[in-house]
Amino acid sequence: MKVIRRLTGQTKAQMEARATVMKALAHPSRLFIVDELSRGERCVFELTEMIGADVSTVSKHLAVLKAAGILIDDKRGAQVFYRLRVPCILNFFGCVEAVLEEVGRHNVSEAS
Repeated sequence: MKVIRRLTGQTKAQMEARATVMKALAHPSRLFIVDELSRGERCVFELTEMIGADVSTVSKHLAVLKAAGILIDDKRGAQVFYRLRVPCILNFFGCVEAVLEEVGRHNVSEAS
């Protein structure tokens, strides 16, 4: 007999938690931040220069990523440094790239 799952209770809570993480990643600047932090920790000032936005905007992006559990911070004097909480988030990037490659191949074959 097949078990029918429903989007209620614990299952719903788990899907909402997943959606929170995915929503946090759903911005080009935040994706860049995660990608950059895969190379090592960075302070807000460095990320601000790299992104080309003001400190307030970058700080808001960092707060979204931190609230979703993607980043952790470490205050050292006047600077706050960020790093990835769990580097396995980068596996998701590999999956996204695979989807983009497949879509690209499909679009090329349709155009032929």
